[in-house]
Amino acid sequence: MKYHLLPLAAALLLSAACGRTLKDGEYTLTVLSTNDVHSTWFDSTYVPGKAIRRSLFAVNTYVDSVRTADGAGNVLLIDVGDCLQGDNAAYYYNYIDTVTPHLFPRLLNYMKYDAVVWGNHDVETGHKVYDRVNRELTKYGIPFLAGNAIRDDNGKPYFPAYKMVKRAGLKVAILGYENANIKAWLGEELWSGMHFDPIVSRVQQDVDAIRAKERPDVVIVGVHSGTGEGDGSVLESEGLDVFNLVKNVDFVLCSHDHRPYVESRDTTALMNSGSHCRYLAHGKLHLTVEKGKIARKSIETELIPIDAQKADPDMRAFFQKDYEAVKAFTLQEVGILNTELRTRDAYTGMSDYLNLIHTLGLGCPPAEISIAAPLTYNGYVKPGPILYNDLFTIYPFENQLFIIRLSGEEIQRYLEASYDHWIQTISKPGEHVLKIAQRDDARTQQDGWSFVGRSYNFDSAAGICYTVDVTKPRGSRVQIEKMADGTPFDPARTYNVAMTSYRASGGGGLLQETGVDTDAIEERIAARYPEYRNILYDYLMENGSIDPEVIGNPAVIGSWKFVPEKLAQDALKADMALLFKR
Repeated sequence: MKYHLLPLAAALLLSAACGRTLKDGEYTLTVLSTNDVHSTWFDSTYVPGKAIRRSLFAVNTYVDSVRTADGAGNVLLIDVGDCLQGDNAAYYYNYIDTVTPHLFPRLLNYMKYDAVVWGNHDVETGHKVYDRVNRELTKYGIPFLAGNAIRDDNGKPYFPAYKMVKRAGLKVAILGYENANIKAWLGEELWSGMHFDPIVSRVQQDVDAIRAKERPDVVIVGVHSGTGEGDGSVLESEGLDVFNLVKNVDFVLCSHDHRPYVESRDTTALMNSGSHCRYLAHGKLHLTVEKGKIARKSIETELIPIDAQKADPDMRAFFQKDYEAVKAFTLQEVGILNTELRTRDAYTGMSDYLNLIHTLGLGCPPAEISIAAPLTYNGYVKPGPILYNDLFTIYPFENQLFIIRLSGEEIQRYLEASYDHWIQTISKPGEHVLKIAQRDDARTQQDGWSFVGRSYNFDSAAGICYTVDVTKPRGSRVQIEKMADGTPFDPARTYNVAMTSYRASGGGGLLQETGVDTDAIEERIAARYPEYRNILYDYLMENGSIDPEVIGNPAVIGSWKFVPEKLAQDALKADMALLFKR
């Protein structure tokens, strides 16, 4: 547990800023927070024989124990976003059963959450879903908070900017902010009617205005933004920027990067609980008031590891009917898989997994080329009957399929940019060809060695035949030989390229590196299709099975490989052994 005692002068200044007279005595406020739960609501993955996982059920056990120890009237519980995506349960209540009251608001009401911040994957569900969820949350007094999601028509926040609560005898203001980089990831139809201001440019003026208007004793700022480095360089990671720059704030709660982190410094504490209910962020604010002013202040922060086995049995029983409904939906058989799918195979060359994704893209007219990356770091689906549940492993996100127009020269530059995030130039055996480092990665829960970049940005292409020379530098690695059907590839010609809506909107930065203005991407869009997972479902309904010879047909998807083959494959084998200990 980290503990920080404020200098008396700083405490007195904070009291003056507060502008409200408190009764003399000791005050202790407990702040608990979750973030990036990604709908790990149930403690079961629905499939018989699978291990119990961490869940909101287990989080509730710890929350209840803290409330019992500290007094429920002294505890705040806040979520910092990315709630409505990631698991079958969210998908079911987002898109399948839209008549029953949505499960997420009911869960938060049961757990007595005080506030929830809007996350980028919540935006991804679209107006129809998040507007409905907000209405149902509001009935319970738990609205989404997003003070920087600004309506285009009147300049006001689309969702509430803050909420006032009373805890531990203190007036508490809870402010919430959405990630400012939404435009770079999601098509405008998902967030139409608003825009997103950078957090740091708004939060201080909001804090000052709320302190003047509401005269709170405590201010908590929740940002669905990564911890970052605190240097102001990354728009999607402004957590430490807020922590370093904003005054008269007691707690900053950040999220988004799945990086468990706590720190106390000066007048503020920073907490990020990581993701997927691995931890519960736990902070305590102690105030001593003398003669109506804050004389002393101390802050404690820690991360409480969540034990998956300690799921609240009463909560499980309360939501059992919901669980059974989701389970019945996700255990339905949707086809046959006649090969195994391992997402990690995509790091070393062509794979059945990415062949399937490319086949889906190329099956959507007028696509001629497909660009895609492995979106599950180390997912596996075994051969045999495919359950709807398996579709979430194959394609975990609600990304739409866009077809955009790119010139052959732009495709060449795009692939050069992609592989430069993925591999490095080598000249002799024993060198690392994958861009890996000896470090743990909290996001992927990888120990020992991990990728320097994010594997969901390792795009390869299909519909063409090409090689990637690991002995060459960026700009001369990728040699495109021909189209999959044998016709010449023309750098001057315009091609229709299938890719995710995330990528087409600028996610990952690869189009920007290519020189494509993603702010004007509408001018390049040739067609839009539903989410990839829905396209996969339709493929199974039409074909009944996934067969390696069909999805791997070179006349359709083409081919690619790393060269020189022996040097590249020996290096890849060694690097994969470090990453996956095999």
